Parts: sequence; structure tokens; C-alpha cells
Amino acid sequence: MKKWAIILGGSSGIGLATAKKLGKHGYNLIIVHRDRRSDLDHINAQFDTIRESSVSLEAFNFDATNEEKIPKHFNQIKELIGQDPIAIFVHAISRGNLKPLIGNPRLTMQDLRLTIDAMALSLQLWVNQVIDADLLTDGSTIVTLSSAGSEKIWPGYAAVGMAKSTLETLSKYLAVELAEKNIRVVCVKAGITDTPSLKMIPGYDQLKTYASTRNPSGRMTLPEDVANAIYILTLPEAKWITGSIIHVDGGEHLI
Repeated sequence: MKKWAIILGGSSGIGLATAKKLGKHGYNLIIVHRDRRSDLDHINAQFDTIRESSVSLEAFNFDATNEEKIPKHFNQIKELIGQDPIAIFVHAISRGNLKPLIGNPRLTMQDLRLTIDAMALSLQLWVNQVIDADLLTDGSTIVTLSSAGSEKIWPGYAAVGMAKSTLETLSKYLAVELAEKNIRVVCVKAGITDTPSLKMIPGYDQLKTYASTRNPSGRMTLPEDVANAIYILTLPEAKWITGSIIHVDGGEHLI
């Protein structure tokens, strides 16, 4: 029986680092991402590197937050996986609006809905699909990704912070409801990590410097740090961890 992982948002940042880590440990990968055609040569080169570990990697470039498109592509995913269960499902979608709540320009209600739908509620859309298809079974793990912005204030981060708070709450409720199926849900709260998404935040340079100097471990969190933690959560020894929000930040949240 093959080991499969599905990663939503697996073409860059933490999602890509996780794909590389899991691929090295024998996981076959389904990566769902949404990228421009001009970026695909670079992204496909990254995917080809993962395939050198003799694992299968199938990539789907579409909007993983679109409620109408998900079932169509999910049928293709089911055919690829066959009878094998999904060992780990990682929600790493990063898509949101970065504006203040007050001022001009400011967040509109549509901005808020789009961000929360993409970065939180899309998890529920996918969980419904994989549960109904019996692809998450005894011992499977769902991992979600949050950030310090769910509890601390960054300029322009209100919509994303609200989405991350929603994602954390959703993760805890899913953990309880799925516990009887022995399916675990863990929310990984990464430190400030230098990813393409971080570069979109207003004041990126100052934020990067701030994170590097205040972290008690002396540097920023790397995507690979988070990927390592996600891999550890796949091990049998982690089977009693569920419903948790786990900081992976070198102690940054303590300062």
C-alpha cells in the first residue's frame, strides 16, 4: 500500500518545503496550487526534483478554494490514489487581502469573505470531500497552518488574522469530531517565515528584521523548520497529538 499526501498550496513556501520533506520519506504527493503560467517552468522544476526521490507527484493547477471546481478535480485525484488512503492532508493555502480596516483604501466585506473563505473555510470543503470518499481513515492526519497574526496585530493583516483565527477554531472542532475515526487534526503555528506570502505584507523588510532580532534562537523561522515539524506529526509516536495548536518558531512567541 502506498503512502499519499495531499498538499493544498504546495508550490511555494511552507507547502513546497513540506512536499520536499515528505517526498524524501517516501510519500507520494498530490499537490494543488494556483499559479500563473509564467511561473510554471520554475515550479515544475521544483516538482521534478521531488520526483527524483522515486515517488509519484501529481500537480493540479486550479483554484482550490472554488466550491464548484473542487469536485471535478477531486474525481481525478481519487482515480490517481485508488484504494490507498491519504496518510496526511496539509492545508497551506495562502491567499488574502492586505489592507487596513479603516481608511482609503480599506477592506471591503468582499475582501473579508474572500480571505476567510480561502484561508479557512476551504479546509472544510476539502475535508468533506476526502471524508465522504473514505480517503481519510484510521491514523490519517490533517495539518493546518496558522500564524502569530491570529493573536497579534500587524498593519494590513486584519483579514488574514481573522482567517487564521477561524482556521484555528475550525481545526479544534474537526479534531473533536474526527477523533472517533482516529483521524487527527493539528494546527501548526509557524513563526514569521520568509516566504513569497510574507513579501506581500506591507512593511515586509521591517517585519523580517524584527523577526530575526527578537527570536530567542537568533534567526527567522525557515519553511524547512515547519516542514520538519509537519513530518514529525506523521510518525506513529505522534498519534496522541490532536486538537493542538503547536508553535514552530524557535521560541518567538514567548518574546
